[in-house]
Amino acid sequence: MELIPAIDLLGGRVVRLSKGAYDAVTEYGDDPVAVARGFEAGGAERIHIVDLDAAREGRAMQADVIARVVAAVDVPCQVAGGIRDADAVAAGLHAGANRVVLGSALISRPLLARTLCERYGPDRVIAALDVRDGQALGDGWVEGARGAEVVGLAQRLAQAGVRWFAVTAIARDGQMSGPDLELLEAVREAVPGAAIIASGGVSSLPDIRELAARDFAAAITGRALYEGAFTLPEALAAARGE
Repeated sequence: MELIPAIDLLGGRVVRLSKGAYDAVTEYGDDPVAVARGFEAGGAERIHIVDLDAAREGRAMQADVIARVVAAVDVPCQVAGGIRDADAVAAGLHAGANRVVLGSALISRPLLARTLCERYGPDRVIAALDVRDGQALGDGWVEGARGAEVVGLAQRLAQAGVRWFAVTAIARDGQMSGPDLELLEAVREAVPGAAIIASGGVSSLPDIRELAARDFAAAITGRALYEGAFTLPEALAAARGE
């Protein structure tokens, strides 16, 4: 299983939110380039970068920052946050991202996935299923955000050609409470053969080993790394089943 460290950006600073709430922010520094280089030095083979400002506003807000981070490392990066149309996808890939992650756009326009997968290939497009109470939410998860029933949405996206799904239990995001295995397994059952990226609550080495043992494609972790629950080399070893 691939272990992917996350860099969440808000106003150019590296942060983590609690349950996606913009009024529950913990800051971890103002140099995302240094953080990315540290992850690379620690053995990361991919980095997950989220523009939280863009997720809330629905348009690119930190494109220059993200471009600097991507350019600063030699490992592939996947970018997320506010990528809501084909132009934004093209911009993210042009900036050097290896993969782009879309949530809101695919909730309202699932057939956009077919266009993107045909244009760029299914391994460069990730569908974000950010789930609360069985609903996949968009629009930065704010109150009143658009939603769709998660299993049905996953199936429609798979039919449109999506292979990669990043599944986040919003209630566990930033809580260090362990991943929602029931949700992850439900999505995997709904889309056989898809590659599932586990996100939200991954907070211990046993969490990572359990996800690896269940043969999920990847896991994203953030706060646990920043808080020192484990080191990146330890997490990478756990992801290998060691």
